[in-house]
Amino acid sequence: METIIHYFEIIPSHHRAILIIGGLTFFWIIEGFIPLFHFSYKKWKHAIPNLFFNLTLLLVNLPLAFLLLKSADWTVANNFGIINWLPEMPLGIYVFLGLLFLDFFGAYLPHLIEHKIKPLWMIHLVHHTDHNVDTTTANRHHPIESVIRFFFTAFGVIIVGTPIGLVMLYQTLSVIATQFSHANIKLPKRVDKILSYVIVSPNMHKVHHHYVLPYTDSNYGNIFSVWDRLFGTYMDLDPDKIIYGVDVFPDEKENSSIINLLKQPFQKYRRSTIKD
Repeated sequence: METIIHYFEIIPSHHRAILIIGGLTFFWIIEGFIPLFHFSYKKWKHAIPNLFFNLTLLLVNLPLAFLLLKSADWTVANNFGIINWLPEMPLGIYVFLGLLFLDFFGAYLPHLIEHKIKPLWMIHLVHHTDHNVDTTTANRHHPIESVIRFFFTAFGVIIVGTPIGLVMLYQTLSVIATQFSHANIKLPKRVDKILSYVIVSPNMHKVHHHYVLPYTDSNYGNIFSVWDRLFGTYMDLDPDKIIYGVDVFPDEKENSSIINLLKQPFQKYRRSTIKD
């Protein structure tokens, strides 16, 4: 475990790129063999706006990365944060708790808030208006949301008290986990259900992308499913009943246009209100 943490303390940028692009490529290929839905779409054409927003995510995160380093170094120097206030523990437990709490403060909490505050929902809407959810949807986030999410992550680093090696490990696992949970892959239902007791499985997260409430406001988890189960935001829905998108933004052509998606947060406020 020490070796892993040390590696992520000094991980070269190109190594992270290989891991992220490798994960995306892997799930992209698997989708072709065992798809959950047989979409009638041109896969590359659908991927273009999503990959554009993956690129903007990188452009936002790269210049701000030093803030994560400063935050992590400050917590270590001042022995600040939840996992530093706990009794001494084996390194494996320390790492697991660090990842678990980072997942709450850096992912679950901001995701929940984005669904509850109107202006933030309009920004987050870009992620939900994909009518053909696949692994490329994972980081389809408006650049403004990328900035918001970054500062929540920095907040999480300070509150949890994680060193930079653990932060970089979490960020890498987070990207791969979201690529997996968004991937258009069909796992045996029993396997998916068992996975969902520990991590956010594909079927579990697909419920969150159903086009109407209350399902849209459920299953906010990123890596771990415990937070949804603990706070009562977990919901189940048979994958066969899932329809992607948002009911009040039904135009698939508009929702596939990069220009329109960039403008979407500034359009007249609408919110999904129909219940199944």
